[in-house]
Amino acid sequence: MRTTSSREVYRNPWIRVREDEVERADGSRGVYGVVEKPHFAVVLPAERDGFWLVEQFRHPVGRRAWEFPQGTWSHGASGTAEELARAELAEETGLRAGSLRHLGRLDLAPGLSPQEFDVWLATDLTPGPTAREATEADMRCAFVPEAELRARVRDGRFTDGPSLAAYSLLLLDRG
Repeated sequence: MRTTSSREVYRNPWIRVREDEVERADGSRGVYGVVEKPHFAVVLPAERDGFWLVEQFRHPVGRRAWEFPQGTWSHGASGTAEELARAELAEETGLRAGSLRHLGRLDLAPGLSPQEFDVWLATDLTPGPTAREATEADMRCAFVPEAELRARVRDGRFTDGPSLAAYSLLLLDRG
């Protein structure tokens, strides 16, 4: 498949949407809508046989959702993937990681977006102040034992896709 033309159809500080005209291997033509967003980090803050989770209102789904701390750089900020993970962990939970280990990089939704995310395991945690953005003002943070996390996954109370993918990488890492 090759792209024959591309045009931007929408942009704001957080997202860009483009429409690509494509030609497939068989010669047929089509259109792809592509959503571009910055890569992000998901952090699994682990201690005492459990994890620190955050919960906030998620406008697109119209409800509050539990997830692992995650996010991207604020508009105009930048740094390494590890610096982003450390920044998001501190911003959302107030925790600082003495040890941060990269578990992998995943595609968020390759049929829709080139956005990727890095997954990090944070251990040797120490508390500190949060630095939440205005959009995170309603965020809550809580420690959840791993058995409780598994129960939440089973009964549909923990449904965030990137968080579930990150947890899967941790389970694979453990063997």
